[in-house]
Amino acid sequence: MYETNLSDTQWQGIKKLIPQMERKRKHDMRRIFDALFYVLKTGCHWRMLPYDFPKWQLVYYYFAKWRDEEVFVYVNDMLREKIRTVNKKLPQCTAVIIDSQSVKTTRRGGLRGIDGNKKIKGRKRHIAVDTMGNIVTNIIHPANIHDSDGATLVVKELGENMHGIKHIFGDGGYRGKFIHWAKEKYNYTVQIVSKIKQESQRKVSPKRWIVERTFSWFENFRRLSKDFEYLLESSQAMIYLASIKTMLNKF
Repeated sequence: MYETNLSDTQWQGIKKLIPQMERKRKHDMRRIFDALFYVLKTGCHWRMLPYDFPKWQLVYYYFAKWRDEEVFVYVNDMLREKIRTVNKKLPQCTAVIIDSQSVKTTRRGGLRGIDGNKKIKGRKRHIAVDTMGNIVTNIIHPANIHDSDGATLVVKELGENMHGIKHIFGDGGYRGKFIHWAKEKYNYTVQIVSKIKQESQRKVSPKRWIVERTFSWFENFRRLSKDFEYLLESSQAMIYLASIKTMLNKF
C-alpha cells in the first residue's frame, strides 16, 4: 500500500471514464493508475517500478496508449466539470488564466531550447486554468519560443476543443499582436493583469495568484521537477495526470 494509491472513492470517480475493452482485461486498471501515480509522485524510472505493481512494460503501454488516445485529457475535463458543478459553477468555464513555466530538460534529449530571459535550457509548460485553478489545457514547447507565440498554441487548442470561453487573463508577456489575433480569430477578449497588484504592499493580483498556485501544485510531483520526457506529448500527459490526481484529492 502506497501513499499514492487511489482510495475507493477516488477510483469510483474515474472508473467509468476509462475506455472499455471488448475482451476481458487480465490486469486491474486501478493498479495501472496506482502505478502511474507512483511514477508521477516519486519520479522513478519506469523500469524501477516496485514489483508489487504490474510489469513496467504494461504500465508504460497503457500510459502511451491513453496519452495518444487523449484519455487523460478526457478524464481531466470530466473531473473539472464535476468539481465546478459541486462548487455551484457552470460546468464549462467562460474565463481562463494563462501562463508559462520554463523548466530544465535532462540528457535524454527531445525538442528543447533556451529561455534567454530566465537562462534555462529546456521547455516551457504553457497552461490555461479556470478560475478555480483547475487545468483546462496545457501545451509543451521549446523554451526559446516567446510567450505570445506559445500562447497562440494554447488558444488554438481552446478554440478547437472548448466551448463557452469568452475571456482570457494573462501577464504582460502577452501584450501586442496576440491580443488582436485572439479577438479576430476566436473572439476572445484578452485582459493583461500585472503580477503585483499593489507594489507598496507586494500583493499579488488575484487572477495571477490562481495560475501561480497551480504551478505550485506541480511541486507535489517529483516527475515534474524537471521535464524528464523525450516526447512533448508525454510531458503534456504527465501534467494532465498531475491535474487528475490533484482534483481527485478533493473528493
